[in-house]
Amino acid sequence: MSQRFVSHAQAASQFLTDEARTDWHDETLWFIRQKRDKSAHAIPEWEALRELASGIKDHALSELSTYLTQFEQNALANGIQVHWAATAAEHNQIVLDIIRQQTGPAAPRVVKSKSMLTEECHLNEFLIKHGVEVVDTDLGERIVQLRQEAPSHIVLPAIHLKKADVSATFQQHLGTEAGNEDPQYLTEAARHHLREKFVSASVAITGVNFAIAETGGFVVCTNEGNADLGVHLADVHIACLGIEKVIPRQEHLGVFLRLLARSATGQPITTYSSHFVRPRAGQVMHIILVDNGRSTQLGRPEFRNSLKCIRCGACFNTCPVYRRSGGHSYHNAVAGPIGSILAPNLDMRKNADLPFASTLCGSCTNVCPVKINIHEQLWHWRQTLTAEGLAPPAKTVAMKGMAWVLGHPTVYRLSGRIGRWVMQHVPALVNNRLNPWYKGRDMPSPPAQSFGEWYDKNRSRV
Repeated sequence: MSQRFVSHAQAASQFLTDEARTDWHDETLWFIRQKRDKSAHAIPEWEALRELASGIKDHALSELSTYLTQFEQNALANGIQVHWAATAAEHNQIVLDIIRQQTGPAAPRVVKSKSMLTEECHLNEFLIKHGVEVVDTDLGERIVQLRQEAPSHIVLPAIHLKKADVSATFQQHLGTEAGNEDPQYLTEAARHHLREKFVSASVAITGVNFAIAETGGFVVCTNEGNADLGVHLADVHIACLGIEKVIPRQEHLGVFLRLLARSATGQPITTYSSHFVRPRAGQVMHIILVDNGRSTQLGRPEFRNSLKCIRCGACFNTCPVYRRSGGHSYHNAVAGPIGSILAPNLDMRKNADLPFASTLCGSCTNVCPVKINIHEQLWHWRQTLTAEGLAPPAKTVAMKGMAWVLGHPTVYRLSGRIGRWVMQHVPALVNNRLNPWYKGRDMPSPPAQSFGEWYDKNRSRV
């Protein structure tokens, strides 16, 4: 039975009902944004690195077919089995076929490290439906998996949860002591729980942060070492790669690795940057190159820049809308500003609400390590969706009304005076549940006069 679709605005309203948690979520993510700023400011050449990374990505995307072919040839020469998947369904079937080939009729167990591509393809649900036990081994991912929730953030999957939530989840599923919220105790419980999963799994699945055309190798970045542990214990390693993750040369890695962790969490570098070039003796290694709409995105000049994304999550941490609406309100594997420009490419109708979940403040563009013009793409998507008749009807009517008012200066000035008077003398007409802007916000105090009125009175002194 399919679940009822909930728009971003509806889900955000639900998230905002818990004001204390909303404030905590907002403050926590802003703290991470501040860590990012301190880390970036410690490197004098930070802006030069951003410019270089953006240029490398521009070049790689402009010659993508060449570099994908080079990567495949070198990977095959290294003994890696290479597969191509045009869609999410093809990707999932390839993974299932590899698992069945390895395990036969036995009930297979797979350990999986963090991979937003597999979230995008809904791989877990597909494999479980076909009798495969899938264990997410990243701590945050495992917590939300036990709760049967999707990750709410691409770097911090359980950022929407507090210690009490984790304690209750572990007490229910792992038998930990009720009410014990000590992080060390809970982490130790997770470690013992996952150790047995690692040892008994014959297949390990990872994502890929960067694939190098020059060598046919790839890099997986983690802070917990779970990808390494899974891969080195398993007989089969399946790496799932979005085709946009290919970069030309090994020397380019240094640029991206210096940017990635600093942008994500404020760290100088991820704890583990693991390089895979060939399978170890006795192991089988597969890599699946997945399109799933990326070629379409590449062919849209105003949106192709979004394929530069290195999944650092910096735009999430700075976005005032994401911070106060939560990741689950985006009803998509990748939330936040970057998700709002990627998702309509996959399904324009289903994700038509997401480009409107933005203030267009430009903060996301300012922090992006590869200089994606995110806020401009959000604006372009709004134009595209409106032209296709997919914009929310209320917004379409409101924008037409606003265009008419702004096109008539006398009406505009009169509307401003009426609005200020109402907010001063009858605030209940504005501060009520019928006004979407009032939800979760403190409405500003109205000025005594507009800027235009002030300017007319003071122009002789300006």
